[in-house]
Amino acid sequence: MQLFYAPHIEQPLHTLGEEESSHCVRVLRLDRGATIHLTDGEGNLFQGEIVDPHPKRCTIRIVSVASDFEKRPYRLTIALAPTKNIDRYEWFLEKATEIGVDRIIPLECAHSERRTIKPDREMKVLVSAMKQSLKAYLPVLDPMTAFEKVIARPFDGVKLIAHCRTDAERLLLRDAVQPGQEAMILIGPEGDFSPEEIDKALQAGFRAVSLGNSRLRTETAGVVAASIVATINQ
Repeated sequence: MQLFYAPHIEQPLHTLGEEESSHCVRVLRLDRGATIHLTDGEGNLFQGEIVDPHPKRCTIRIVSVASDFEKRPYRLTIALAPTKNIDRYEWFLEKATEIGVDRIIPLECAHSERRTIKPDREMKVLVSAMKQSLKAYLPVLDPMTAFEKVIARPFDGVKLIAHCRTDAERLLLRDAVQPGQEAMILIGPEGDFSPEEIDKALQAGFRAVSLGNSRLRTETAGVVAASIVATINQ
């Protein structure tokens, strides 16, 4: 199945944007009558037929739509401090999207090595990962947000902070989340959260968790967290 992305899909005829049109017609060489699939990133999977294979404005006739396509039985937010090497952070974005995540919050912490990101560039990574993994849900990407603002936000699910302090009590993540439960997991930068940040999170109702005995890089921790929650819900 070849999947294309369009944030607002019109029926019965939809015209792809220039980038997706070029990929469809020039790269894949799809012609009139070919069947393709589209998603709006909100859980809807459309099946369509090419009626005008124009390389800049390819028009599709929508013939069917499946709502809530492969909807997961849980919701997951990961607030993770972007790495100094942006390629490592983008690897996390890609893999978390493939595994399953609903919201990603770039987290600005006391020990952060990177305090800015390029949202347009990172959204392209998310869209590409969604299409490649044939998913119909595009994760929400928040702007860079200060740690204090994130822990102060109302959140109805379980709130967790994954830190590396071995002198503090921590649950294993696998024991802190129940199937079907909405969860938010905070993951700090390479220097970990500061003691003050950990204390503030605990005071705000977060529970401390461990991802296991291995010491993980920030981006790896994010992928492991997403994988553990996905496994719990299988």
